[in-house]
Amino acid sequence: MKETNEEDRNLNRVEKKVDDIATQMQKMSLAEYVAMHQRPWRMLLMNFLFGIMRGFGFAVGFTIVGALFLYFMGNLAAMNLPIVGEFIAEIAQIVQDELNGPSF
Repeated sequence: MKETNEEDRNLNRVEKKVDDIATQMQKMSLAEYVAMHQRPWRMLLMNFLFGIMRGFGFAVGFTIVGALFLYFMGNLAAMNLPIVGEFIAEIAQIVQDELNGPSF
């Protein structure tokens, strides 16, 4: 009788662990992950499309951040602050030198 109770407790513990593992696998979407690996062309297509979207997002984000930076730098230049004005003048000189071409 004592062995049966201990076996039942062990069996209940194992059953609970199996249920916990099954729940965790469902949370991880393991079935979808395995199905995706069974169709490698679909996986490649999805990764390609996600890469294009990520690149487009970087481009748009960089454009917005760059535009904001230039807007604020223009406002700072309009204030005619000595340190900022010198910095902007240096940047303008570097850009002008690059536009004129290499000097050999």
